[in-house]
Amino acid sequence: MKKNVKYIFVTGGVSSSLGKGIISASLAKLLQGRGFSVTIQKLDPYINIDPGTLNPYEHGECYVTDDGAETDLDLGHYERFSNTPTSQANNVTTGRIYQNVISKERKGEYLGTTVQVVPHITDEIKRSIQILGQTNNYDFVITEIGGTVGDIESFPFIESVRQMKWELGSNCAVVHLTLVPFLKAAGELKTKPTQHSVKTMLEQGVQPDIIVCRTEHHLNEGIKRKIAQFCNVSPTSVIESIDAETIYDVPLLMREEKLDIEVLSVTNTPIPEKLDLRNWERFVHRLKNPVGNVNIGLIGKYVELKDAYKSINEALVHGGTENEYKVNIVSIQSEKISAKNVAKKLSGLHGILVAPGFGGRGIDGKIEAIKYARENRIPFLGICLGMQCAAIEFSRNVLGLIGAHTTEIDIDSPYPVIDLMENQKSVTNLGGSMRLGLYDCHIEKDTLTYKEYQKQDVKERHRHRFEFNNDYKSRFAENGMRLSGINPRENLVEIIELENHPWFIGVQFHPEYKSTVKEPHPLFIGFVRAAINYKKTFVK
Repeated sequence: MKKNVKYIFVTGGVSSSLGKGIISASLAKLLQGRGFSVTIQKLDPYINIDPGTLNPYEHGECYVTDDGAETDLDLGHYERFSNTPTSQANNVTTGRIYQNVISKERKGEYLGTTVQVVPHITDEIKRSIQILGQTNNYDFVITEIGGTVGDIESFPFIESVRQMKWELGSNCAVVHLTLVPFLKAAGELKTKPTQHSVKTMLEQGVQPDIIVCRTEHHLNEGIKRKIAQFCNVSPTSVIESIDAETIYDVPLLMREEKLDIEVLSVTNTPIPEKLDLRNWERFVHRLKNPVGNVNIGLIGKYVELKDAYKSINEALVHGGTENEYKVNIVSIQSEKISAKNVAKKLSGLHGILVAPGFGGRGIDGKIEAIKYARENRIPFLGICLGMQCAAIEFSRNVLGLIGAHTTEIDIDSPYPVIDLMENQKSVTNLGGSMRLGLYDCHIEKDTLTYKEYQKQDVKERHRHRFEFNNDYKSRFAENGMRLSGINPRENLVEIIELENHPWFIGVQFHPEYKSTVKEPHPLFIGFVRAAINYKKTFVK
């Protein structure tokens, strides 16, 4: 018997980057804590099919799901908070909606009628929202709508929300996130931006049920009553979301504000008495009360962008917290690293992580950083291109293969230790055509990697076109670079690790995508532990 699924929409007004994704994930955490099953979905207004072809300057990190979907980085927040895997169905763009509708029109599924935004586009949006709840039997589907209310691109999504509120009644609710700015010159919090934001929603036929107010200062009861009066909601439905020390505080702050209780009340859902957030509270306590700190260098070409390596940053937080240490992430632009300055650039680090990426910009700096980590026995973790750079560095400086490279950068390299995957050689379209999603990896038992995972067979998420060239397997193994993880089906090298080094691992996959608050990734736990040991042993 199917459940009576409740649909919660989270919209934003006044400004982008207010934190709709964190509010959505926090609400999911609270509802889970009360015993409900929840999933979260992101609707993005841009016309790209997915963010897979967008560079980080445009969109930040591209997050990959188990089923190989290239999605918005907010899905990373959803998984990290809820510990529930997402899928292709959890991220829908305007481009995908129009692609689906046009495909149906070409097949004659609309029986010759004129295809229009209403009802055809809005029907497809509603189908994409409801299919999550109908096929997976969730209690709640939380849908975050990207962008800001009033954007041209958002109109079809807001219209779809209006229709669903009319169709589903109390099984549907709208949480509107807005801004209450503090004007320093006047010394006052101002509610007018919130009023205008809600007015824009009303002009499109949608009355928010709950208003969450981002603010730098606490809202007094007078301000809450004023917002309630002018925005047609109950005073208890005006929720304060004050700036937090860490994103992991937000579920606890929303618990104090009773956001989950308001959502349950608005949707006529019986409110369970128990709210269990003990594991979350334990994590936050350990996060805020470390016994020490450790410096990890993050080497990449997009380090100036806050969201470019979002999952890596959060996985380091998880790994640090599990070890009861604070990780100080030192972001270093790989383009600025050279053989002459590498020692100075990397001084004071207790661990070095070389980030993933595409293209040749900054790759020489990554290789120099890896050489420094190898020669100075500093704990090292290389992810995707970071692992490939480790293979290149080892080939050049240990095996003596001068000119060794990846054919992504040097098609004529005399020693192509990294080469294009065979099934990628005929690919012409870029979007969604890489090796994407969850693949098996078999780990050799007497290895450092096995020590961290404590099991031989794992599944990890991938996003790459190039791979380790198996022609060089024997040379690597004979000279101290262990090929400790292999994809058993295609015999692809997944993990390399340096023997006679305290902790040196490169992985072709992206372990950061699977690290959550509840289940920190074992490689990040081990990497941070190794950095702590390095600091204790070698740093005076």
